[in-house]
Amino acid sequence: MEYVWAFLIGGAICAVGQVLIDFTKMTPARILVLFVTLGVLLTALGVYEPLVKLAGAGATVPLTGFGYLMAKGTMEAVQQKGVLGALSGGVTASAAGVAAAVFFGYFASLVARSGDKS
Repeated sequence: MEYVWAFLIGGAICAVGQVLIDFTKMTPARILVLFVTLGVLLTALGVYEPLVKLAGAGATVPLTGFGYLMAKGTMEAVQQKGVLGALSGGVTASAAGVAAAVFFGYFASLVARSGDKS
């Protein structure tokens, strides 16, 4: 049942993004910022944590999950380090994911061939 919830919740988040791309004039960059900010906001309101417990990777893999990760890291760091944690918590919590994305993006650029789309 975990897989079903992950598929449904993750699919719903991605479907909202696709609807925004298809039916609004929002650019992908603005949608990205909207989703990350929405993840932070929903985490601050206490709404996203139960969604993560229900859907697992279906809620943590999309861009809203990145916002959730940063907000959760910031809140934990503030409890441990005070005000200084507000500056370092989000970066520390998301460092491994960002490093992996850069590494695998670089690796894919070495393996794949670029070419004209036509």
